[in-house]
Amino acid sequence: MILVAISILIFNIPFGYWRANVKKFSFQWILAIHLPIPFIIIERLAGGIGFAWITYPLMITAFFLGQFLGGKLYLFLKNYKHYPVSSCFIMDCYRNCWS
Repeated sequence: MILVAISILIFNIPFGYWRANVKKFSFQWILAIHLPIPFIIIERLAGGIGFAWITYPLMITAFFLGQFLGGKLYLFLKNYKHYPVSSCFIMDCYRNCWS
């Protein structure tokens, strides 16, 4: 169960990064929140934890923590590192951090 929660957290960081760069309540903002949900369902089923009520607090916490950390990462790169940032976490890391 912990490994599933960690993978959900890591998977949500790029989506939180994207969400932080778009207008609140816009179509892209809604997509950034809801696109990871099918992955979470597949991950829960593949991980064998199913949908037991006891697992919800940990999974929801991992989801929102990943979104939160992605948003904070976006703000950190934009405001403190003064990197040119876009909505794509992977491309920004490639351009600014690894080159």
